[in-house]
Amino acid sequence: MRRPARPPARPPRRAAALLTAILLPLSLLTALAAAPAPAAPAHAAGTLTATFTTEGSGSSWQGKYVVRNSGSAASTDWTLEFDLPSGVTVSGHTHGEATVSGSHVTVKNAYYNGRVPAGGSTEPYSYTFTGRGPIGTPTGCTINGDKCDGTPDKPPTAPGTPTVTTATSRTISLSWPPAGAGDYPVTTYEVLDGDRVAATSTTNGATVTDLTPATRYTFTVRAKDRRGNTGPQSPPVTATTVDPATDPTPPTPPGNLRATGKTQVSASLAWEKSTDNVAVAAYDIYRGSTLAKTVPASATTATVEGLTPATAYTFTVKARDTADNASPASNAVNVTTDDAAGPGNHLKVGYFAQWGIYGRQHFVKNLDTSGAAAKLDVINYAFENVDPVNHTCLAGVVKGVSGNPQDPDEGTGAGDAEADYGRAFSAAQSVDGVADDGWGKLRGNFNQLKKLKAKHPHLKVVVSLGGWTFSKFFADAAATPASREKFVKSCVDTWIKGDLPAYNGAGGPGTGAGVFDGIDIDWEWPGSEGHPGNRWGPTDKNNLTALLAEFRKQLDATGGAHKLLTAFTPADPAKIEAGWDIKKIFEYLDFANVQGYDFHGAGSDNSWEPKRTGHQANLHRDAQDPYPFDFSVEKAVQTYLDAGVNPRKLTIGFPFYGRGWKEVADGGAKGEWQSANGAAPGQFPEEAGTKGYHNLLTTVPNLTVHHDEQSISTYGYTGNNGQWWSFDDPWSIGKKTEWIRSKGLLGGMIWEMSGDTPTGTLMTALDNGLK
Repeated sequence: MRRPARPPARPPRRAAALLTAILLPLSLLTALAAAPAPAAPAHAAGTLTATFTTEGSGSSWQGKYVVRNSGSAASTDWTLEFDLPSGVTVSGHTHGEATVSGSHVTVKNAYYNGRVPAGGSTEPYSYTFTGRGPIGTPTGCTINGDKCDGTPDKPPTAPGTPTVTTATSRTISLSWPPAGAGDYPVTTYEVLDGDRVAATSTTNGATVTDLTPATRYTFTVRAKDRRGNTGPQSPPVTATTVDPATDPTPPTPPGNLRATGKTQVSASLAWEKSTDNVAVAAYDIYRGSTLAKTVPASATTATVEGLTPATAYTFTVKARDTADNASPASNAVNVTTDDAAGPGNHLKVGYFAQWGIYGRQHFVKNLDTSGAAAKLDVINYAFENVDPVNHTCLAGVVKGVSGNPQDPDEGTGAGDAEADYGRAFSAAQSVDGVADDGWGKLRGNFNQLKKLKAKHPHLKVVVSLGGWTFSKFFADAAATPASREKFVKSCVDTWIKGDLPAYNGAGGPGTGAGVFDGIDIDWEWPGSEGHPGNRWGPTDKNNLTALLAEFRKQLDATGGAHKLLTAFTPADPAKIEAGWDIKKIFEYLDFANVQGYDFHGAGSDNSWEPKRTGHQANLHRDAQDPYPFDFSVEKAVQTYLDAGVNPRKLTIGFPFYGRGWKEVADGGAKGEWQSANGAAPGQFPEEAGTKGYHNLLTTVPNLTVHHDEQSISTYGYTGNNGQWWSFDDPWSIGKKTEWIRSKGLLGGMIWEMSGDTPTGTLMTALDNGLK
């Protein structure tokens, strides 16, 4: 019984070595960047206060906040926030971990001065910074969410009297003069129907919806500041919804709907005005049959956001009058969004293995020194796990795998918070040459990825969930609407919002914000077998589609820049049919990375194809292939294209490693498709049959490299009864990238970056081939 196309060669064994954090002298404490936590809701003043003083003069001076405790019990920790005076910048933070976002500074206590005794202060270890610019006192200071001077917050004033701008049978639109600010800027207005919040707005206007026709309503408005303080209510306004019986005539349809622009995630539209016997109240823009956006009657343009790249959409517009009569639809307009790479460009995606920092000694820094970071567009950080009990995204644990690839529980509950954000890297291992201290809230690979992104601003980084060893509980997480919502929320909270669990002094709310720009789903495999012990079944296919829809929904809801949603998808047509509804999933995915390797191999446990060699990453089917099935890049891609997938939604996988056999007969074919006796020695003892490209070329003696022009395959042979290896090299990468461009595909993906040479030989070949 043949083994279907394998998942990528992802080493299942992850070193459990931990590095004890190195504590530097207090005088060398340096603040590390961490995303500011959202402002706490207003509450009574606490017992901590903070007093600001300055020392020095001229353009460089010292600012210091002394935290004092007037209460009867010691504090356990503190967070200080303030806004810098105009023209002032700060650096050289000591005795606290600071984040600077524009002029706003957030400071978390150092590990040694969070406890402030009753009646005591943080002296002599009070937070201090070096200021540049005119000496001045910061404003808006809070300590643990309370004003630093200990006085209660002053809320906003009441807004002015609202006026009714539009009334329909089911909606009333209001505007009002803005409220005056108290101690903090106004961020939100609430429209009240009695005690019920009927609508919220960030501007001084709002529309109350879902009202009853021909009904009288009275509304007031109140302001809320960024700290959650609410002001008094405005004077009331009374309005009556329209009685639809008084106006049965709908508006005329909007005319000449047309597309005026598009991006990867939006489409801009324009149309001609409708007319109505009373008045047009609004225009409703539909994406297919789904209401996508509503704009007021004064607008004849709209931009629909929240779309996915390289996806075809059909839009129509309907006018609606004050009686909520809808017009006939406008003409339909079709828009295909731009792809993720941009017109004429190709995407390069590379996996970075979390555990590579151990035996491989491959660090995030190596992506920079090899030149790969400048050439890559997206880094997939592999892998994070699914909690075996809660079926949520698992983080904050340090638990190795069992070491037995046939163990059904090999990856259950495993993870490596130490590699993720706990390890303190030395200066020699750091992207910017600056060592981590031992108490920063974000260390490890995550901090290095943030440094790499700062150095290469074009780079996006996504977190890859699952993989061969960590896909066991995907089916449980995706099983029901409730479980999907719970799972996705946990993933967004952990990896996008950065709420990392506490680990060895690291982690905490928001500490991982800014590391990841999206999420990559590596479920291996829905609807069919994968790692021994995986949960799977016939409902996985539909549940996967629903899971991706939930990810897209919640990622979009985070706001800000578009968050990537990608997936690693199979080459085997049988696995595609069993678990991937490729006519639907690309509505939610930015793109998919199609498996382009592991078509043949011996495997570390000799359970796969130990008795015969075979190409692992051939572009075309080899005419000499004795197997009855066809595994090739071409075959895999055609399966997707035949289903109508836009080619600019697909990248093709390239192996930066080889698959090898031992005791291979020559057979007059240089070992190609010949008998063998198991997997060749691997780069590591537990990874028989697998070597990174650089390791392969430098450790296998007498290896002669051959190129199969017909199938576009590279292989190496050491001679009769020797080793035989299948891999990609610059020659095959050049041929494959030429084919990718000819098919109009999006680009290439790499598993995984540590296999390349120190100077990035394969990455350079891929980059050159996709230009």
